Amino acid sequence: MINATGNRMTREIARQSRLTQDIAQTEIQVSTGQRIQRASDDPVASARVAALRTAQANDSAWKANIELGRTLTAQADGILKSASDLLGRARELALAASSETMTPADRTSISVELNALAGELDALAASQSSLGEPLFANGSARIMRFDGNSLFTPIPSQAALFESGGRSAAQHIRDAATAIDAGSAPTISMSLTALDGAIDQMATSQAQIGINAARLDRISEARADRSISIAAERSALEDTDLTTAIARLNAQTITLEAAQAAFARINRRTLFDILG
Repeated sequence: MINATGNRMTREIARQSRLTQDIAQTEIQVSTGQRIQRASDDPVASARVAALRTAQANDSAWKANIELGRTLTAQADGILKSASDLLGRARELALAASSETMTPADRTSISVELNALAGELDALAASQSSLGEPLFANGSARIMRFDGNSLFTPIPSQAALFESGGRSAAQHIRDAATAIDAGSAPTISMSLTALDGAIDQMATSQAQIGINAARLDRISEARADRSISIAAERSALEDTDLTTAIARLNAQTITLEAAQAAFARINRRTLFDILG
């Protein structure tokens, strides 16, 4: 009889201990807002949360690359607009200088302005990015990854933008200045053709950068939507449902208090009561 009573008491104490642990676990879930404290709480959900956490880390890296790409394309677009204006002005001057009414003094003045324009164009071609690096690469253009499937060059190389016919756009302008100084109509005509080629190439490159910028905008929108979906799924798996958790905590507390009260009443019995 005494052994049976002792076993019942041991089992009851163990049950109350488990209830106490469950209450502590629920309190932690409520206070931290996290349903999963250890992988053993929900192995399947924990594995999925780990995968989502990795996806979010990758997403942060993609976001940084996208923002950098958008910054670079915006900067490049502004610079190329200025470069196009310079080339347009150079062509106007070269065309004016091809007139037979031009005096040597007029040609000299135009030549001086053309050389100044060439210097400005060289400075634009050597522009630095926000990273402190050449915006337009001297060699191969910089390739960037913007998500798991998007790998491309947001900004063409310096040669692709500022060179045509094997010469830089600035050199085409200097060649025009030299031809105008010499008063050589055939050479001035050749320079006009070269400047037209440089202008066309610049326009094509501007369009490509615009296409790249629009592509980055679409990638950014898709990334934002994906980020929201990942965050929502992770929250559903990992976060505590406070309404349910608080209701469970109240029920657990009531159950423990009732068990403790019953246990206390039962154990008021004396040894003589048990023996009897």
